[in-house]
Amino acid sequence: MKGIKYYTSVLVITIVALMVAQKFGFAFPIVTRTQTAPTELKVVGEGKVEVVPDTGYVTLGVRVDKRETAAEIQSEMNKSINSVTAAIEKLGISSKNIKTTNYSVYPEYDYNSDNRGIIGYSGSASISVKTKGTELLSKVIATGTAAGANEIQNTSFGVDDPGKYRSEARAKAIQNAKDEAEKMAKSLGIRLGKVVNIVESNDQGMVNAPYLSSAKMEGGGGGEMPDLSQGTQTITSVVTLYFEKR
Repeated sequence: MKGIKYYTSVLVITIVALMVAQKFGFAFPIVTRTQTAPTELKVVGEGKVEVVPDTGYVTLGVRVDKRETAAEIQSEMNKSINSVTAAIEKLGISSKNIKTTNYSVYPEYDYNSDNRGIIGYSGSASISVKTKGTELLSKVIATGTAAGANEIQNTSFGVDDPGKYRSEARAKAIQNAKDEAEKMAKSLGIRLGKVVNIVESNDQGMVNAPYLSSAKMEGGGGGEMPDLSQGTQTITSVVTLYFEKR
């Protein structure tokens, strides 16, 4: 008996809440979901935008091999890192876009002897550089290797602020979904109502990070100007629209 009274009370409260919402024009939020109701048509659309990269990235390496002491390694590495950094800053690149990473000093062992004692020390470090505009990337590589970097670990191109291009890709994806929905509705002999929900996927590079291409180089120390081509990059949006079926 108590259970019946409880559920009756809940039902009455729910009905009253709905009447109040209707009277005062309250709107309930649309809940994002992936399941389709029987009265809905689910359609997926895709939009793509080709973008010319506006930012360059390169990681230069400084490596020193087999010195007698760890102090010698550190001294030589620090001298090279400071020299490379200073030379790159002279190109007009801000110090905030130059970062030293993966700094390490480690012992070298004699694996040909029984005691495998330490025979010296080696060290390495990486200098990551971001350039505004892709034309500076070749100069950074040439200048950095001439100033003491003896490895070119990676070069790449990206879009520094992809947000504005995402909006364009999203608009294309929505239009694509609408066009496909109209084709499906005509084929099925149904009428489409309003869009009741939309879901955007965050795959295929839809992240808050630079879009990197695959330009890579190995070697270093030559100081010559490499010939690099940034190409284009694709920013993609995938949306799912849910239409009312009439």
